[in-house]
Amino acid sequence: MVFQNRIEAGRQLAEKLRAYKATKNLIVLAIPRGGVVVGKQLADFLGCTLDVIVTKKIPAPGSPELAIGAVGPASWRGKPVIDEELAAKVGADEQYLKFKIENLKFEVARREKEFRKGKPPLDLKNKIVILTDDGVATGATMAMAVEIVRQQEPKKIIVAVPVIARDSLEKIANLADEVVYLQAPELFFAVGQFYREFEQVSDEIVIKYLK
Repeated sequence: MVFQNRIEAGRQLAEKLRAYKATKNLIVLAIPRGGVVVGKQLADFLGCTLDVIVTKKIPAPGSPELAIGAVGPASWRGKPVIDEELAAKVGADEQYLKFKIENLKFEVARREKEFRKGKPPLDLKNKIVILTDDGVATGATMAMAVEIVRQQEPKKIIVAVPVIARDSLEKIANLADEVVYLQAPELFFAVGQFYREFEQVSDEIVIKYLK
């Protein structure tokens, strides 16, 4: 199945979350930028708040695409998530991690300020959190987002995405309390292959949806 665009995918996904409609203490947290378009459809359908979780991956030395951890929203005062085993394997020592984390904290704070426009810090304690994106390929970003959200002691974390790679599904299911999806194909090259229209989402659109 190929979706026309993120809006259509979000609307179809919302139907699978119908049981949560009008639930108290429910919030949709989207991973920017593409996830915000999907998240907007979910929040409108469910009648709850839409917000963003801004994270930045900690890259491995010499391999910027390989994530060895992530830094979460500065306003949460949570700890960075680090895959200790992978960090040791790729030679990311304490000094390297400290340097990267400090730099990424500034970047996360800047992005959060840009998107959230001075809203008070999110309080997710005892809330039902629906974490969403336009798709999950390797699962690294979503896995780290789940771990960062878990630090806030929510009542439940639901990962809801239109499409998730079959081999990432088990990993995410082990971390989240529930995973809701429309398809989980074995043959998965990139999220964009499941959309006819998959244009870059601008910061302006993200800000507009979050108003």
